[in-house]
Amino acid sequence: MAEPSQTDETPAGPSAPARRRRVLRAVARWTAAVAVFGVLGTGVAYGITELERTDVPGLATARDGRWAYPELKLPALPEGSPRPFAEGNDGEIHHADLRDLLLPAPRGARDGEDLPGIEGTWVSVDTFAQAYVDADRDELKQTLRDTAVRHIAARGWRMPDGTRTTVYLLRFNSAAYPGDFLSTTASGASPYVTVTDGEMATLDDGWPEDVEVPDIEHYTFDESEPRGERHVRQAYLVAGDTVAVIVQSRKGEAAAVPFQQTVILQSQLLG
Repeated sequence: MAEPSQTDETPAGPSAPARRRRVLRAVARWTAAVAVFGVLGTGVAYGITELERTDVPGLATARDGRWAYPELKLPALPEGSPRPFAEGNDGEIHHADLRDLLLPAPRGARDGEDLPGIEGTWVSVDTFAQAYVDADRDELKQTLRDTAVRHIAARGWRMPDGTRTTVYLLRFNSAAYPGDFLSTTASGASPYVTVTDGEMATLDDGWPEDVEVPDIEHYTFDESEPRGERHVRQAYLVAGDTVAVIVQSRKGEAAAVPFQQTVILQSQLLG
C-alpha cells in the first residue's frame, strides 16, 4: 500500500541538513546491552540485549511491572536503501514503511475507544491534532504544514489495568525538520502543547540518567501534581527524519516502568 501524502505541497529540504539533535552518550550498542536502568526503590535492574543486528528484543513481564512485548525485528528495506544512520544517508531518512516501525502492542493489549487501531494505521494531520487540547490544535496543524510533515502512522491500545498507550510516528523530508517541529512543541522543560486529558507537565525527573539509545534524542515528561482524573506521561523521540510521540495514561496513576520500557523499545526500532 502506497504511503499517503499529508500535504499538497512539500517544501524542498536544505542541501546540508543541520543536525539539531544534541550528541547523546552511547551507553548502548546493538551487539550488547543497549539500555540498562534501575527501578527506583526496588533495587531491580534490567537490560535489553540482542545477538543479531536485525533483531530487537522485547522484554518479558517481570514483577516490576514490565509488559510482555513480542520479540521485534527491524523491517526489511527496499533493495539498496541504507539504514537511517548509515554512512552516506545524510538526510537520515527511514526508508522502511513507517507503519512497520511502530512498536507493536504487548501481550494482553486490546483496542481502545478513541485510540488508533491496535494493528497500526495511517492518520491525517487533523486526526493527530485530536490528541491535543482544542486550544492548541490550529497552531499545531500550522506547525506541521510549516515543517513539511510527509506521513503520520499511529497505533494505540488499552491494557487490562486501564493504561492507554498511543504511539505516533511523524516522518519529515529530512533530519533538518524535526528540530523545528520540536522547538514549537516539546523541546523545553515543559511541552509547549497540551495533550488531551493532560495537565501541566515537566521533564520527567524519574527518568534514569543512563538510559539512552544511540542516535536518538528523547524528551520525556511527567504530569505535575495536582493531576486530573488520568495521570499522563508523554515522550518525544527524534530519530533522523522521524519524530515519535508516545502518550501513556491511566486513571489514578500511570506506572513508570511500562512507560520507560515502551519509550526504549520504540527508540530501538527507529535507530
